[in-house]
Amino acid sequence: MTRSDGGTAPQGLTEGQMTLMEHLNELRTRIIRSVAAVLVGAIAVFIFSNAIFDFLSEPYCAIRTEGNCKFIATGALDPFSVKMTLAGYGGLILALPVILYQIGKFVLPGLYPSEKKLLYPFVIVSVVLLAAGMTVAYLFMPHALEVLIDIGGDRFEPFFEAKGYLEFLVKMLLAFGLAFELPVILVFLQMVGVLKTETLRKNRRIAVVAVVILGAVITPTGDPITLMIVSVPMYLFYEISMIIGGQMTKRRKNKAT
Repeated sequence: MTRSDGGTAPQGLTEGQMTLMEHLNELRTRIIRSVAAVLVGAIAVFIFSNAIFDFLSEPYCAIRTEGNCKFIATGALDPFSVKMTLAGYGGLILALPVILYQIGKFVLPGLYPSEKKLLYPFVIVSVVLLAAGMTVAYLFMPHALEVLIDIGGDRFEPFFEAKGYLEFLVKMLLAFGLAFELPVILVFLQMVGVLKTETLRKNRRIAVVAVVILGAVITPTGDPITLMIVSVPMYLFYEISMIIGGQMTKRRKNKAT
């Protein structure tokens, strides 16, 4: 009998069944591959860190009317520290497709063969939605910075520390990107039986409130336009996930009977 990773299952176990130790060994393998992907991505980002940081600095430069968009360095190691921080975050982001694939391969034994074929589309859709969310966050950043600075009035001049700015920007990128992953997460939870489509339909009102709250959390500006830009797509994703998840659940029930 073969396992999902191509190995041979022990005698007495049916295909797709593994012992606890085999599950732990497979989990260790998936984690090692994910960590290796992060390290490779981090090295690549570190090599091109200057060009990448120039690109990420554009939202800050956009609000600097004087044309000087240099950052403040409060210590001798600040430039190197910024490069290491950028490499760490960048490696994680670049490795996300590999991480998602490893997660998918780990849970494959619990899915039907037809559902296993959906792994690649799931990973592709996840990456596309992640990129879309991060793009929205990047385009939104100049407006967010202006709003946050204006809260303090004329007493503040926007000279940022590089590491603080980078951490804020990356958190915003990841927050938007993960928010756009909502439909993939909900469909996956329906596939594995953790969530039922009927439960999602009955809790539409709660979902609206939760989406608005989540949108308010990941958009620190607090203005209604920005909140709407984030919340409306998230709720549309919620509805789409119910349609897709419902169809896949019906197919699973039909095959089980």
